[in-house]
Amino acid sequence: MSSKDWLEKDFYAVLGVNGSASADEIKKAYRKLARESHPDHNPGDAGAEDRFKAASEAYDVLSDERKRREYDEMRSLFGSGAFRRNARSGGQSGGGYPFDVSDLFGAAGGAGAGDRRFGGAGFSDLFSSIFSGGAGPGPARGPARGRDVEAEVVLDFDDAVRGVTVPLTLRAPGVCDTCHGDGAKPGTLPRTCPQCRGAGVVTRNQGSFSFSEPCRECQGVGTIVEEKCPECRGTGGVTKTRTLNVRFPAGVGDGQRIRLAGRGEPGERGGPAGDLFVLVKVRADELFGRTGDDLTLTVPITIAEAVLGTDLRVPTMDGAVTLRVPPGTPSGRRLRARGKGVVRRDGQAGDLLVTVEIAVPEQLSGEAREALERFAAQTPPAGREHLDARVRRFN
Repeated sequence: MSSKDWLEKDFYAVLGVNGSASADEIKKAYRKLARESHPDHNPGDAGAEDRFKAASEAYDVLSDERKRREYDEMRSLFGSGAFRRNARSGGQSGGGYPFDVSDLFGAAGGAGAGDRRFGGAGFSDLFSSIFSGGAGPGPARGPARGRDVEAEVVLDFDDAVRGVTVPLTLRAPGVCDTCHGDGAKPGTLPRTCPQCRGAGVVTRNQGSFSFSEPCRECQGVGTIVEEKCPECRGTGGVTKTRTLNVRFPAGVGDGQRIRLAGRGEPGERGGPAGDLFVLVKVRADELFGRTGDDLTLTVPITIAEAVLGTDLRVPTMDGAVTLRVPPGTPSGRRLRARGKGVVRRDGQAGDLLVTVEIAVPEQLSGEAREALERFAAQTPPAGREHLDARVRRFN
């Protein structure tokens, strides 16, 4: 978690408690949210997954006495106006020195750079770096993690239930094979930037403070390419097409995101690659529906089958089963075939839920009509006495 998150996120509001909540109240609020929004209880619900992650993030800070104290101090300091945005355009900080809060997180050259520098450092580490008079480390010049990549795959219903391996073709930036990422023409080397002497940053003074910013001469890289690679034109990267075989586990749901660690864009300067996130879309099936780990199926039966009962042969994902329809079954009754649904991660399976619907024939033969009329004459009333009593009130 970055220090910028500590400023922008209200962890107390996420858990639904106030700033004076006790440790027990915070734990109780977190457990309640975790139960309600846990991904295992809300399959395919991206919103629930986000709420679960937010609650876990908030609890990680507020359940730790030291982190909570630092979090409260940081928010109190910035909330009191000790630091203001756009200070260089005329505003002043509480101590009388011009200061732009974006310097905390953006000095390393663009969104996200500051987050990597201070990610997870907390309040004390963040400010010890800022107010060290330039003695602290500048923007990261070491390995940089590659960006995450997102893709979308459409699966057939059967494949989503059983699991499948799908080839996925991606077009994304990659390291140039000609210059191996340094941007220089083969046979030449980049030279060290004379302005920053290879550091990639230069230091500027503002009153009692010193701040580092990316070198404008080399754009923060630390080296200058004089003869550029003809393939990537000095950028060190090119767009590549690659094919990955992605395994989707049995029971993957519509809207679920599959994370493939290290299969995103390559890192910079030897840094780790980002992750690949694959969004799953599942085509509807002509017979089966799905509710969580249960499969659903609607089967028509005749009036006679509903009245007399019958043995109903129905399909499953791996064969067929026979279900007993008891005599006097009403339309809409649900029958259950246990263990014939979607296989869960623990090896257990959901159920097949079969809803029977009485099919009313549109046409009858003469004999069938006569038989039905005889049946109706011998059938007792359908229990509409309470309705008939209400009707008689209006006569």
